[in-house]
Amino acid sequence: MHKEKGAFSLFILFLGLATLCESRVVSVPAGPLVRVEGQSVSIRCNVSDYQGPRDQEFEWALILDNGAEVPLISTFDPSYSDSSVKDRVNNGGVIIKKLSDASVELIISKVRATDSVTYRCSTPSTDSVLSGNYHADVELRVIGDTLRVVPSIPQPAVSEGEPLELQCNASRAYTAHTFLSITWSIIKENNTMEDILTFGPDSGVKVGQGFAQRYADGGLFLDLREGGFYGLVMKGVKPSDQDAYVCTAREWTRQPGGGKGWHKILERSEEMGNFTVTPLAQSLVVSVEKNVTLNVEDTLNLTCLLAAHGLLSLDLELTWLVRAVNSSAGQRVLIHVGRDGQVLNGSELVGMSRVKPDAFRLILPKVQRSDSGLYFCQVKAWLPQGSGRWYQAAEKTSDPVQVLVTQMDPEFKVNLTASLTPQFTSDPTEMVCQVTNLLNLRDGRLSVSWTYAMNTPRDSSISTIASINEHGVLVPGDKYQQRLDRGDIAVTRSEQNAFRLWVLRTQDEDMGFYSCIVTAWTPSRQAGWNKAKEIKSDPVTVQWKPKTPVLSVVAHRVREASTGGSTFEMSCRVTGQNLQNPGYSVLIRFEDAQGRNPQKILSLNADSVLQLEEGMAASRTDSVALEKMGQQEYRFRLYGVQVSDRGFYCCEVTAWTRDQSSDWSRAVSAESNKIEIAFADSGPVFNVSIHSDKYRVLPGDTAKMECILSTLEATPNTDDVAFDVRWFQSPARAVENGGAVPLISMDRWGVVKKNGGNESTECSLERTDRNTFVLSVYRTQDRDVGEYYCTAKPWYILPDAGTWRDGPELTSAPVTLSIKLALWDSLKMPVLYGVVAALAIGTLSILLGLLVANCCLSRNPMHTPRSKLMDLEID
Repeated sequence: MHKEKGAFSLFILFLGLATLCESRVVSVPAGPLVRVEGQSVSIRCNVSDYQGPRDQEFEWALILDNGAEVPLISTFDPSYSDSSVKDRVNNGGVIIKKLSDASVELIISKVRATDSVTYRCSTPSTDSVLSGNYHADVELRVIGDTLRVVPSIPQPAVSEGEPLELQCNASRAYTAHTFLSITWSIIKENNTMEDILTFGPDSGVKVGQGFAQRYADGGLFLDLREGGFYGLVMKGVKPSDQDAYVCTAREWTRQPGGGKGWHKILERSEEMGNFTVTPLAQSLVVSVEKNVTLNVEDTLNLTCLLAAHGLLSLDLELTWLVRAVNSSAGQRVLIHVGRDGQVLNGSELVGMSRVKPDAFRLILPKVQRSDSGLYFCQVKAWLPQGSGRWYQAAEKTSDPVQVLVTQMDPEFKVNLTASLTPQFTSDPTEMVCQVTNLLNLRDGRLSVSWTYAMNTPRDSSISTIASINEHGVLVPGDKYQQRLDRGDIAVTRSEQNAFRLWVLRTQDEDMGFYSCIVTAWTPSRQAGWNKAKEIKSDPVTVQWKPKTPVLSVVAHRVREASTGGSTFEMSCRVTGQNLQNPGYSVLIRFEDAQGRNPQKILSLNADSVLQLEEGMAASRTDSVALEKMGQQEYRFRLYGVQVSDRGFYCCEVTAWTRDQSSDWSRAVSAESNKIEIAFADSGPVFNVSIHSDKYRVLPGDTAKMECILSTLEATPNTDDVAFDVRWFQSPARAVENGGAVPLISMDRWGVVKKNGGNESTECSLERTDRNTFVLSVYRTQDRDVGEYYCTAKPWYILPDAGTWRDGPELTSAPVTLSIKLALWDSLKMPVLYGVVAALAIGTLSILLGLLVANCCLSRNPMHTPRSKLMDLEID
């Protein structure tokens, strides 16, 4: 009985704990909720930790200031609404929306100022025990729409680099728990809006991603004043800043529950309009004074005048340039002064100064004729970009002014003569270019260029051979670079005013017209040289009648190849005319007996390098030879002539000439008469021999014997010969081993066959190379002793018919195989066994004798000792 009461008490305790742990919770957002009149308001209500059905019902009511509760709307009772709000509920001005089984949302469209009351969300009880809260209240405050935005741009037109302020006046009626933010934005060309900077709602500043660097550089800053004035100052505006700008004011309230987030309740945007930025390049004007004519050694003064908006606030980079009047050459820099006034480039003889804020003067003392030309003034204007950085805003170059420096030109004449002319190819040529009547050169210099034309002096394809420039440096022409490097052509200055051209070995392609061009140079201001005058000489013709080279080759037979396997030898004699120090290359050609299938066999070039051509197989490298027997004789040998070598042979000889270089040039080629190899093919002759490294072997060893075949006279191709090979024992032992049958054989297809009647002999047959067949006898015994010999039947392909033909069977001389018996090897084991047995028996006999002697002596009564006890008993 007491146990039952205890169990019931525990049940009641657990039930109470469960009830306490699961108590209903109704929750709404923390208030007060601040909203603007005319906007839509939504308030959520959730219930949790309840009992009963999952789908819960909700009721919303208004709590007036006097504490009275006015029913507003219900999820399950359509008649729940009070008459004062029933019209708004029926018209959809107030609705309740079910979000889930335990969540709803109260939506009031176009909230009114009279809606500023406390709202209560209730849930009817479905719990078995009342626990927790069944309603929750939230306060709603409705404020009026009093936000006003008035933007302005005080300066609608500014120059590049000047500051611009975007002003925005925002006003509103003050309401507790609301805050204000101002955003400046720019409208891009594609009608997209990008925020520049936002101030508020928590007095913080948020910069747009595209303007973060500009803000960090100090290019953007706020101008905040009293009375709702907000200004954004943009320093150093650029033409790219020309766009439409928008000012946006937003009213915010804190997120419910005291969180750090913000809830936007109102927003007003007004376009500020456009403004224009005048590029600095439009206002920048650069000019230089009028043309100047000077004499040599005078001082040149040129002034560069500038005009620009805000000139004193600019950093200027100035460059003086000069270009020749009638020249395609580019302009060069006289002096280049940077923004900081430092000279970045230019000659030390050139000076520049800033005589006025808008005037820069160029000073060039002691001008020379090389200083004549068109002078420009180039100006680059720079503007600050923040953080010590600058950007180039404009660049202008003035119109050119011409500066003319007069001086007397040098005067001279040029005469070209040929002191040495060639009469034949490879003869030397020498020409002299003489400068005469030279006047007014003073400290100047002379240079020369040698030119060549193939057909006429006015040929458009004139090429430069070489030049000696004003510094005395030799400059080779493109086509004559190698010949000048080899020393085949030389250009020198033999006297002060005389230049020479040497062609040490004149070739046929050197015939034509030669000229020399002499140029006078005067020193320039930049430690260089200026061209003062240039004169071209009359052309000199280099011409001779070339002689055509002639080459003849005669071949004759030195050794006749009468049979296959013999040696063929042919000699080729060369005769050449009109060739200067020739070298010869020889090529041996072959044609078959019908004059078809031409092939190249062997060649020897002009440097005596022998090369095997594609017509000769690489396996026959040692079968051919080509030698130079004399200055004009070459000899060809073909060893071991085969049937396939029958045909016609000739020598093709090419004559080569060269000068001092190592390059050969082809002159002429000729081919000799043909020499024929023709012999009757009687077929090859074969021979067979036998060989063994050891004729005496020990019992159980392996004996090896070689059957070697050789081909005599005509040597057929390797693939055209095959053999049937058989190995025999001597007739004396043949009967014992099964009769006169071969021990083992191999046919011409490589198939090995062993005689079935001689199974006692273990042997094998293998072909180690083309003509060697090896017989191996394993574990030799007395039955294997005797004479061995081999027979071979050759097979070869007939060259004409292309069919196989067998030759007579060949038999080798016998070789004797004997077994070597060693006396000591046969007796050492019996002797060893006998010695071991004798030692064992002797040792056993000694041990047995000692044992018997000990036993006999211990039983003799004469030697048995008496004990003291026995002595006492006797007494």
